[in-house]
Amino acid sequence: MAGTSLSVSRPTIQWRAADFKLQSRYLARVLLLAAAYYASAKLGQSLRYTASVSAIWPPAGVGMAALYLWGLRLWPGIFIAELAVNGELLHSLPVGSLIGQHAGNMAEVVVGAVLLRRLIGQRSALDRPDDVGGMLVAIGTATAISATVGTVSMLLGGVIAGSDIPKFWRTWWLGDTAGGLVVVPMMLAWAPDPVAAWRRVRCREGVFLVASAIALAFVSVSATGPVTYMVFPALIWAALRFGAPGATVSIAITALVVIGTTAHQSGAFFSQPIDHRTLSTQVYIVIGALTTLFLSALVAERERSADALAEAHRREGERAIEERHRIARDLHDSVSQALFSTALHTRTAEKALGNDRDDSFGHVRQSLRAIAELTKAAQAEMRAFIFDLRRDAVEAGLVKALAEYASTIRTPSGLTVSVQGPESALAVDPRTEEELFAIGREALSNVARHADARSATVKVEPRSGCLSLEISDNGRGFDSTAARPGHFGLESMRSRVAEIGGDLTITSTFGIGTVVRVDVPMQSATASDGS
Repeated sequence: MAGTSLSVSRPTIQWRAADFKLQSRYLARVLLLAAAYYASAKLGQSLRYTASVSAIWPPAGVGMAALYLWGLRLWPGIFIAELAVNGELLHSLPVGSLIGQHAGNMAEVVVGAVLLRRLIGQRSALDRPDDVGGMLVAIGTATAISATVGTVSMLLGGVIAGSDIPKFWRTWWLGDTAGGLVVVPMMLAWAPDPVAAWRRVRCREGVFLVASAIALAFVSVSATGPVTYMVFPALIWAALRFGAPGATVSIAITALVVIGTTAHQSGAFFSQPIDHRTLSTQVYIVIGALTTLFLSALVAERERSADALAEAHRREGERAIEERHRIARDLHDSVSQALFSTALHTRTAEKALGNDRDDSFGHVRQSLRAIAELTKAAQAEMRAFIFDLRRDAVEAGLVKALAEYASTIRTPSGLTVSVQGPESALAVDPRTEEELFAIGREALSNVARHADARSATVKVEPRSGCLSLEISDNGRGFDSTAARPGHFGLESMRSRVAEIGGDLTITSTFGIGTVVRVDVPMQSATASDGS
């Protein structure tokens, strides 16, 4: 061993640029959160009614929303900001009370963020009433923790007496709750996608809304008359027209105007005793915020349901087109081919009999000719039917679609069909046009099959407030009130008219003809696609 030498390598520490970048980014976020929390605390202190009474505490909302949106690992930012805020109070409050207040506020923010994630999920846009309710439970529970811990700390430090506990706890809890209901929804609506939120309110109406909210909020708390809730029309307007981004901005504006006016010793609330003044302001903000947020969520839910219904209609239409194409293929491969084979065999039989000059087969020849004519007519009708199935019948417009269908009709009586109507696009939605085309097609089909008419007329006429479709013929007529088991044409037309909110009138006279008339209100026609 004497000749053996040992070499020990010294450990080296390697700093990777990626790790340093991540740590720097995390530190920047922590400091940014600390700055935002501290700034909101100074804002709350600037709106105090007295040296120790604040109607609203915005940092509670800032902390809960930040940890909810960007992760609990940013809690050191809250801790640093709380140290700075409480450090400024060392000259006026016992150290033990400040430590308790610090711990209670930290617990409030962390518990609130955790409850928000569990009750409303991650990245909620507060576009469901259940989410707004879950947010209320989370904020209310978290702020109750802070109020309880803070009240006990102040009581043990001799800052308050036992008789002050109910009022002190209530003021603390409502102040933090009001701050949470103003700040948390605003951050949830704006922070994930500020550009989209800004586009939602960036318009003349949005500017007018902000101005109206400021004016109405000021009038509601500064006037001497009973107009305290005059600001609610602006809040409702924001919820109905601008969703969560506009609603949360209006809530924040209302809270700032109301508290600022009262803090500067004016307004309806300032004339009340300090306890009542604080309570009135806090309840006013909480009720206004909850009303606006729930209404905004209901509107968003309704819009989402309307979008889902429209999407369902679109998918239903796509599936219907696919099914029509499938049926067209099946008809072409089966019935159409069978009709072609029938016509071919009929012609072959005719030719065979034509070579035989026996007059006893004359009636057979006539029957074969009739079969050939019927088969030819059936083929034409089948081709037209397959053609209609393979395309959007009213893509070029209702009048043109009816004219194209009328041109395919062939009858032994030599029926001629005239289609009259405007060449310009009709002010109706596609679904209404499709239903009207189906009704017209059914009516013309009935004329061709049963009326034994020589002429028919189709009129499409927009009138005052309605669209009229009329199909008339000079056929044999029928009793429109009589039941016809096994025949579903009239029932199909009645069903289609009912679906588009129209009226169906059938007038028929034996030996003169029939008139089928459909009147569809324009507003019904316009709305039927989305109903």
